[in-house]
Amino acid sequence: MRSGGPRISGAMSYLSRRYLAVAALLMALAILPADAGLQEVTPLPDDPAKALILPPGFKLNVFAKLPGAGADYFRGPRFMAFGPDGNLYVSLGGDKRVVMLPDANHDGKADETVLVADGLNMPQGLAFLNGQLLVADQDEVIRLERKDGQWPATKITPLITGLPSGGHTMKTLKLGPDGLLYLNIGSSCNVCVEDNPLRATIARYTIDGKPAGYLPTVGMHATSPIWATGLRNSEGFDWQPRTQAMFATNNGSDMRSDKKGGVPMDDLPPEHFNLIEGGGQYGWPYCWGNRFSDPNFPGPTGFCEKMTPPAITFPAHAAPLGMTFLGKANVAEDYKNDALVALHGSWNRKQPSGYKVVRVHFKDGKPVSVADFATGWLGDKGAWGRPVDLTVGPDGAVYLSDDRAGMIYRITYSGVQP
Repeated sequence: MRSGGPRISGAMSYLSRRYLAVAALLMALAILPADAGLQEVTPLPDDPAKALILPPGFKLNVFAKLPGAGADYFRGPRFMAFGPDGNLYVSLGGDKRVVMLPDANHDGKADETVLVADGLNMPQGLAFLNGQLLVADQDEVIRLERKDGQWPATKITPLITGLPSGGHTMKTLKLGPDGLLYLNIGSSCNVCVEDNPLRATIARYTIDGKPAGYLPTVGMHATSPIWATGLRNSEGFDWQPRTQAMFATNNGSDMRSDKKGGVPMDDLPPEHFNLIEGGGQYGWPYCWGNRFSDPNFPGPTGFCEKMTPPAITFPAHAAPLGMTFLGKANVAEDYKNDALVALHGSWNRKQPSGYKVVRVHFKDGKPVSVADFATGWLGDKGAWGRPVDLTVGPDGAVYLSDDRAGMIYRITYSGVQP
């Protein structure tokens, strides 16, 4: 697969580094506590479309079935993007692959699964730039090239290198309305002071892969790619269609209390939905919510007073991941400025949270309420699926990935309510 250039001639060493990195990640996962509390995997329903509950006027069908993660982490279908060819592309992180799911006859179901690239290093974020597919691996952003318009890729070229890996290792990549690339870089830990300033940020780069952060270059200092900080793990972000303001999900820290030395609390800290602005500082690792200082990890004097509070919040540990605004979706006008957010699901609560999709309703450019949009994955005995990412297709439908079940769902709106 990797032939035709200097990058490809070193394919064996390239793949070796990636397999070693993935092996190290899997070893790290092996030390997760046995009583972590991730909901047990329950059997897939006979008809997943009937098992999921949507608002009146919406319906859902299974667009594609891919290998699922089951009880594993990071495997199965993760993040998605539509290409200029109109086809849906999907990353399968721990499976080290990217695939394409064409629907040539437009019947709302994928015709086949086409391998785009294999042997990658925990791929997640996908973005198209000048017709070429960019993939965010855990330590770099690469460009995939193909011959005669056919997959799999015949050449891989690094665009952005030297990204920190491990910890919250999976990275999301999107092309912003300003023509620049945005990339989330998660923290290495639950709560700590990072040695690498790129950690716990959203970074920005030019389309040539050069840093284009918020702070201008001063003197001999190299330009930083950092756009916003204090973001423990902001895997989902998108731009509001009316205002072009950037919003992002963020996963809060685990095992926190509102008292010094107190026992961990189910409902702290809330998960943040942030309005992202250049130079913004969003609290982690010292504070959460409305500038509340963590009594067990206090920061420098005045740090929390300077943080940007969340625009709105979700229940603690719900693990908000991918999101999309509905400006290009075929939905009722009342939805057009709203966002859908995938709550992947908690692992460390006595009472589980997440395992659903929620609608964030906007008014005058600001989020004002959160309501359930798609539910049914979670039951009394466990959960059969975990939503990950959402995107709007060229057909106006909303596509939703589910890594545990290995599903891609297609959600449409008829406007006909029972």
